[in-house]
Amino acid sequence: MATKETKQRGRPRSFDRETALEQAVRSFWERGYEATSISDLTRAMGISAPSLYAAFGDKRALFDEVVTEYGRHYGGFLSRAVAEEPTARRGVERALREAATEYTLPGRPRGCLVISAALNISPASAEVADSLREMRLSNVREIAGAIRADIASGELPPDTDAGALAAYTGAVIQGMSQQARDGAERTELEAIAELALKAWPGETGQAVR
Repeated sequence: MATKETKQRGRPRSFDRETALEQAVRSFWERGYEATSISDLTRAMGISAPSLYAAFGDKRALFDEVVTEYGRHYGGFLSRAVAEEPTARRGVERALREAATEYTLPGRPRGCLVISAALNISPASAEVADSLREMRLSNVREIAGAIRADIASGELPPDTDAGALAAYTGAVIQGMSQQARDGAERTELEAIAELALKAWPGETGQAVR
């Protein structure tokens, strides 16, 4: 016979976990990690604090899950573009154009959560900042690896500075995210993307026109 304690543990949740997680994504995306409080989260997710802790753990554990969910549904376009396109330049070109669209889509927060959530983080949350920084640096390393592969194949000139070009691309993407949060429209970000691509060397080592 089931005890009262067993029945309590087996009681189904009174909320949809995926819907609540999506609302948490949007809360952190809009406000950043530090500025998003537990009360902000419970209000957005439509659940009580005990339910939040029971379903997701503490704020940090929830944020880790949010970042994974964000990458799955919104933020993985850069890695996909670099992996799927035949050259580094084409991968970056696709990623920049997709960034211009993704960062300005109506009906959801602007910019990139992995970039904006790290702003104004206190020393007490340094691990969160470090984790987000590593994600951004990982993207830069992916781009640099694709550039080096193109140098080795002759697609790019041998004197191409893979590290600097990848870091430049990362800086452009981060800047596009902030521009979007400041109100820039898709066409404005597309213009930035076009200018950024001119920094890429062509077959003769000259900037692409």
